[in-house]
Amino acid sequence: MSQLVLDGAAARRRRIASVIRRDFFALRRDPPRMIDMVFWPTAELVLWGLVSMYLQQNRVHIAVAMLLGAVLLWQVLHRAQGEVTFGFLFDVWSRNLLNVFVSPLSTLEYVAGLVLASVVKVTATIGVMSVLAFTLYGFGVLTIGPGLVPFMAVLMIMGWALGIVAIACVIRFGQSAQIVAFILVFVFQPFAAVFYPLSVLPGPVQAVAALVPASHVFEGCAGSWPAAASRGTGWPQPRCSTSGTSRARSPSCSTRSATPGRGASCRSSARRSRRPS
Repeated sequence: MSQLVLDGAAARRRRIASVIRRDFFALRRDPPRMIDMVFWPTAELVLWGLVSMYLQQNRVHIAVAMLLGAVLLWQVLHRAQGEVTFGFLFDVWSRNLLNVFVSPLSTLEYVAGLVLASVVKVTATIGVMSVLAFTLYGFGVLTIGPGLVPFMAVLMIMGWALGIVAIACVIRFGQSAQIVAFILVFVFQPFAAVFYPLSVLPGPVQAVAALVPASHVFEGCAGSWPAAASRGTGWPQPRCSTSGTSRARSPSCSTRSATPGRGASCRSSARRSRRPS
């Protein structure tokens, strides 16, 4: 008798591992899906990074670290939900779901396999985004410290829960409910306060947002990113103003720039301002 049919912890582990291997075999044969894992998160990172740099250059007081950190952590929630849901939907689209459940695989083992496969794929996506954020903007996600671990854990668990809810909707209402898989996580985005503080929401909405686990994560990050940035990574770079008739030293030049070249230009501007005309 096949060991996959037997009961016991070892047999369950084998069946869960089979779901994970099957998911990665399907991923390897589907290049557009691999591109989707990297392209959209990268596009969002570059977009918000450029927006934050534009605001910084126009003297809008905003931390690049706060925006980029929010984008990275939002992708943890978004991809965790998406990978679990789409792992199931690919079985639906390929008409493979019946074949899966005529096997000795239980529902719990199937969901566990989808969840564990999503951990690997989300980790790979966030790793690529973190390298790009550090390369393009000098932002290091690890500067937040040990608090990053529980933050990401809460977001992953919430994403898995939303993914299971989306799967349940498809099973209950049929393929016409597939739209839930695409929009469910975005229904919670306004209440999660991803890119703004929770205090800007109206009072009744704040009460609803307090029930969303992700809102507590992003509120905690709102205080952690500036603290991390003040240690040398991710804070907006100071600029020197030489416009106008006066060349007095700009207050922004009083802070040492994290970029050597720009720091040198600040000192050079300050020396020129002390020269007699």
